Amino acid sequence: MKTELLELLRCPKTGQCLNLEGGNNNALEIDAGWLVSADGQHRYPIRNGIPRFVPESNYADNFGMQWNHFSKTQLDSYSGHPITADRFWKATGWRAEDMKGQWVLDVGCGAGRFAEVALEAGAKLVALDYSSAVDACYANLKHYPNLHVVQGDIYALPLGPGEFPFVYSLGVLQHTPDVAAAFSALPPMVRNGGRLCVDYYWKRFSTMLHPKYLLRPITKRMQQPKLFALLERWVPSLLRASQTLGRVPLLGRVLSRLVPVANYTGIYPLTEQQLREWALLDTFDMLAPAYDSPQTAATVRAWMEGAGMLDVDVLHAGHLVARGFKPASRK
Repeated sequence: MKTELLELLRCPKTGQCLNLEGGNNNALEIDAGWLVSADGQHRYPIRNGIPRFVPESNYADNFGMQWNHFSKTQLDSYSGHPITADRFWKATGWRAEDMKGQWVLDVGCGAGRFAEVALEAGAKLVALDYSSAVDACYANLKHYPNLHVVQGDIYALPLGPGEFPFVYSLGVLQHTPDVAAAFSALPPMVRNGGRLCVDYYWKRFSTMLHPKYLLRPITKRMQQPKLFALLERWVPSLLRASQTLGRVPLLGRVLSRLVPVANYTGIYPLTEQQLREWALLDTFDMLAPAYDSPQTAATVRAWMEGAGMLDVDVLHAGHLVARGFKPASRK
């Protein structure tokens, strides 16, 4: 943890500033120590360079497991393709030159796939996740001098309000216990005149027909190592079946979706090995999470407008995206 992050951190229980205890205030990186609320009543550990504001085990354990196992799979620097960057810029509509040198908040950073894009743009990034995926993110991206990683809860963000000109949460909110409450935590983080971008699974007829919703009542209750071992065995065969059905003239695309596996054949320019790796990762991502709550376009627009965001745009960019900006303060 870098000492400059202290300026942004707040006690998630009281909103008070935090003081560093047991660490070296003059060090460039603080590997261990404690963050203590101003009244001395609440203490939070810094472990392996990351401030921790959540229990070690929580509802997002499956994400910690998957992102530490597939720590580099979806990083553009690892895949060799701008898959994540293309999704990020299409979803946000932001410009790299506007983000350079600005504080940016990534809520639900996982192993850092979108964080890498923001850091490449020169942002001063706070990458936050509820799960132990923060360890993968830190390991992947600690060579960026502007990276700050925090393990925190979206429902009790350990950050001061109104500090970030850019806030985004991509691929995250549908996996929280209360999606509306999770979204409502984000607009207060945006600086006046700043921008917010979030996305969700799209609640529409075709989405709800996905075969994962037939399996999830069982798979989300399975022990995660057992589910992962099962998928390791079956995903290669399921992927081949989906690819075979995908070659059927006219109906191939529809038929391939009947197989409960993430199949990116013909969508991303991945090698066969990469296709298998992405298939295992995202099939586990489909079946393991405790929560999976798609949203309608009308709902996400209402949330943005209800939060006072202006120029709200709702579009399909990989997922259902909602973006807008916070009005500048009135004099």
